[in-house]
Amino acid sequence: MSELSAAQRRFLKKRKQKLRTVTLVRVLIFLIFLFLWEVSAGTGLIDAFIFSSPSRVVQTFLSMAADGSIFRHTGITLLETLISFFLVFAVSILTAVFLWMSRSLSRVLEPYLVILNSLPKSALAPLLIVWLGANMRTIITAGMSVAVFGSILTIYTGFLEVDPEKAKLIFTLGGHKKDVLFRVILPGSVPIFLNTMKVNIGLCLVGVIIGEFIGSRQGLGYLIIYGSQVFQLDLVLMSIVILCILAMCLYQCLNLTEKLYLKKM
Repeated sequence: MSELSAAQRRFLKKRKQKLRTVTLVRVLIFLIFLFLWEVSAGTGLIDAFIFSSPSRVVQTFLSMAADGSIFRHTGITLLETLISFFLVFAVSILTAVFLWMSRSLSRVLEPYLVILNSLPKSALAPLLIVWLGANMRTIITAGMSVAVFGSILTIYTGFLEVDPEKAKLIFTLGGHKKDVLFRVILPGSVPIFLNTMKVNIGLCLVGVIIGEFIGSRQGLGYLIIYGSQVFQLDLVLMSIVILCILAMCLYQCLNLTEKLYLKKM
C-alpha cells in the first residue's frame, strides 16, 4: 500500500507539473502576441489606425470606464445573453419532453427543427427587427434563435439514448411514462444538459451580437458596428476583446458547475 501511495503521489505531481507547463505556455504565447502587436504598431510595420495596438485598446477602455459607459454596454450584452440562454434552456427541455412523450409529434416536427437549425440566423435578424421592433425583446429573440433548435434536437436525442432497460423495469413494475420521465430520463440526462448549456452560452452570445448589429443603440455589438462606421478601430477591437473575456468567463462558470456536479456523483 505504501508503494502504491508513493506511485500515486508521483503521478499527481507529474500531472500538476504538466498542467502548470500548459498554463505557462498559454500565457507566454498570449504575451508574445501582445508584444509583437504593440511593437509592430509602434514601428509602423502595421498601420496602427487600422490594426490598433494593445496600448490604444487599453486607453480606449480607460476613457470609457471613466464615465461608466463601457460597463453599461457590457452589462446590457451580458443581461441579454443570460436571458436568452435561460429561455433557450427552458424551451429546449420542455419541447424535448413533449417530443419524447409523443413519438408521432417528434416524427412530424423533427424535419422542421433540422431545417430551422440549418438556417443562417443572420438572415432572420432583419425580419425580427421588422416584426418585433428595435428593442431588447428582439435582441433576446435573436440570441435564442441561434441556439434553441439545435439544443432541442440534442436534448431529445439524449432522451432517446438513456438506458431503455430502466424504463422497461418501471413499466414492468406498473409505472407510467411520467414515472420514466422523472425517475430515469431527466436524471440520466443531466450530463447532456450541462454539455448543451456549455455550447448554448456561446451561441446565445453570438445571436445577441447579431441582433445588436442590426437593431440596437447599446451593447457591445452596437459599439462594434458604430466603431466600424466612424473608423474608430480602437473601439471595435476593445469591444471584441471584452466579448472574448465575457465568453471565456461564462464558459468557465458552466465548466465549474459541471465539475461540482461530477464531484457529487
